[in-house]
Amino acid sequence: MGRVTAVVNQKGGVGKTTTAVSLAGFLAARGVPVLLLDADPQGNASSGLGIDRRALSACLYDALAGNLSLREVIVPTKVDGLHLAPATLNLAGVEVELATRQEGPGWRERRLSEALAPVRGDYGAILIDAPPSLGLLTLNALVAADGVLIPVQTEYYALEGLSQLLNTVQFVQRRLNPRLDLDGVVLTMYDPRTNLARQVAAEVRGFFGARACTAVIPRNIRLSEAPSFGEPVHQFAPDSAGGRAYGELAAELAERLGLEPAGALP
Repeated sequence: MGRVTAVVNQKGGVGKTTTAVSLAGFLAARGVPVLLLDADPQGNASSGLGIDRRALSACLYDALAGNLSLREVIVPTKVDGLHLAPATLNLAGVEVELATRQEGPGWRERRLSEALAPVRGDYGAILIDAPPSLGLLTLNALVAADGVLIPVQTEYYALEGLSQLLNTVQFVQRRLNPRLDLDGVVLTMYDPRTNLARQVAAEVRGFFGARACTAVIPRNIRLSEAPSFGEPVHQFAPDSAGGRAYGELAAELAERLGLEPAGALP
């Protein structure tokens, strides 16, 4: 069964999608079969992998709404070993649609978990790019996940709202998904020249201890450019500062979470 990690932060602009796409690319390059679920209606993870969302006939919305199986929604990418369940603007309506259905307790929050179950055995790692909110799509991601990876921007207000996210994670652990773990906290947009960045990094490491990832993602123009070319950074600029940092993060998480290449899977 592939390990499911939800990449979550309700604060926008923290490098969440960049982290999800870059990790997916580097893990696939390491030989781990990867599925990336674009659970953000903005669809940035999809476009960042070169998918023309206007040409899609189906997206993750169709799997959550029950129109299609998730397997029918998944598409290949230009990266060997990396598949994608894409998002279009249709996904924005799924919360309203699910909220109006009369089903059993917890059904709305478990839709993604149920849709994902038949394909989990096909992949070594499954990453979910959650939207920048604590709404129903993010709850679905947390309920479906084995662990959560939290990108934290090393800037002012970065820690504001983090306690709310952790409270949501704890609520899901108590009520909906007791197996949910904290896979890691990764510092993003780090500029070692500023006292503020160093202070935020120290606070994060002091609070999270070993759960704070050793790899730190710097501010890097190549990371910003990669999505416009429809390529993850391991293809676009692997030797850039951002590329090297995400390569280190992928190696760290692969070891921490026991993610093995396809040939090593049973």
